[in-house]
Amino acid sequence: MWTLWIPFAILLSTLLYTLTIRKAKNNQASSLPPGPSRGLPILGHLLMLGEFPHRDLHHLSKQYGPIMHLRLGLIPTIVASSPQAAELFLKTHDLVFASRPFTQAAMYISYDQKGLSFSKYGAYWRNLRKVCTLELLSSLKIESFKGMRKEEVTLFVESLKEVARGHSVVDLSAKITTLSTDMACRMVLGKKYVEDEAGQRGFHAFVHEGMHLSALPNIADYVPYIGALDLQGLNKRMKAVFKFFDDFFEKIIHDHVNERSELGDHRDFVDVMLSVMHQSKDAEFPIDASSIKAVMLDILVGSMDTTATAIEWIISEILKNPSVMREVQQELEQVVGLGRMVEESNIINLEYLEMVMKETFRLHPVAPLLIPHESMKDCTVNGFRIPRKSRVIVNTWAIGRDPNVWPDADKFLPERFRASNIDFRGRDFQLLPFGSGRRGCPGMQLGITVVKLVVAQLMHCFNWELPDGMLPEELNMDERFGLTLPRAKHLCVIPKYRLSI
Repeated sequence: MWTLWIPFAILLSTLLYTLTIRKAKNNQASSLPPGPSRGLPILGHLLMLGEFPHRDLHHLSKQYGPIMHLRLGLIPTIVASSPQAAELFLKTHDLVFASRPFTQAAMYISYDQKGLSFSKYGAYWRNLRKVCTLELLSSLKIESFKGMRKEEVTLFVESLKEVARGHSVVDLSAKITTLSTDMACRMVLGKKYVEDEAGQRGFHAFVHEGMHLSALPNIADYVPYIGALDLQGLNKRMKAVFKFFDDFFEKIIHDHVNERSELGDHRDFVDVMLSVMHQSKDAEFPIDASSIKAVMLDILVGSMDTTATAIEWIISEILKNPSVMREVQQELEQVVGLGRMVEESNIINLEYLEMVMKETFRLHPVAPLLIPHESMKDCTVNGFRIPRKSRVIVNTWAIGRDPNVWPDADKFLPERFRASNIDFRGRDFQLLPFGSGRRGCPGMQLGITVVKLVVAQLMHCFNWELPDGMLPEELNMDERFGLTLPRAKHLCVIPKYRLSI
């Protein structure tokens, strides 16, 4: 992916080398964590990252250790690849590393770092998180959407029953994404804004493109001198994603402003954010229309893309392991029975299914590198000097394959959690699908609820076959890198309805 601009970058490096070499040498001081030596002028170790950076960083960490230093362009970068290393950055020194670095993706797609995910740490972010947590992501709010979730999941199951009657193949990935989109829009926007299939495909395509672009190594983030040249063409693609979502959110805000007088006391999340915007005009860090758009994008994508990705991988691993499917369905028969669908109140009793979720999160973390952190001041971690403005990457994909923590790390073994207290809510650093600390995912509880409910319903209501006589071990498990790590190819299956209703 780098070959097109390598010659030009090296030519520029000869002109800029004298301006940057001293800074680079300082960053390579012996007190920094271990890492590859030298690196190219200007580019540093950027060319060590290929199509799957999480895998490349995992490979490097085997040589240089769980706290590793790289120079990506002009940016000192620290990579944590073990539970102990993650705990140091996300708990012990959490406050120092609670901020986010500036990136082109954050500028274009997140309205110049105004969303929850990419904001710098400070009063603005704390106020924004408080509003989002109280108005959409609190336990009370999550419970209030219970009826909506039941309604959407029932429609989802009915659509799959139609497919099952014809013993047809269904694109389950597309179905799951539509379900999570519909639920996210109803929670955040008050209604489904994308009704037709063509519109849904376009909407999902832009979401996936945005997630992909937000995580790709972008030379503009690491070598600002030549960033404006957009040698990889990423900025152009980001602008297209931004325009799509900006137009979409502009329509939503316009609709809410015009409908306010008609709705009376009924207020959804966008109405709340509009009220906060008017109240914060004189505040030190006001919330404006671009803030609302950035937060809408954060929560929509967070509750839509990450949820769909998690469900896809769980179903994929269950299909690939028939003995796991049998045990999941046996548990559902015992807890629920074959005479009715799963109720949300049942999912707390599905202990084996939770083990399957944990094992899937271990092997297929939704966010393989989380969102990068940035040090707000010089800090010493485990005896290593971490300079101010260093970028910190937590490789959850590598942590899930740490042989010191996980025997037979490459095998899918849900039973490993049967006698284990390891949880995935951020307290145990062996398993961090939602991150941890101040910048942990605020929508974690909502995500867990939806994922577990949908997977339980799919396994309870249907038996599943792979098309064209495909064997379970032949199921393609390739991934596509981005902020999230979805399947590279859609999961296509044949459902067979199994309930007696």
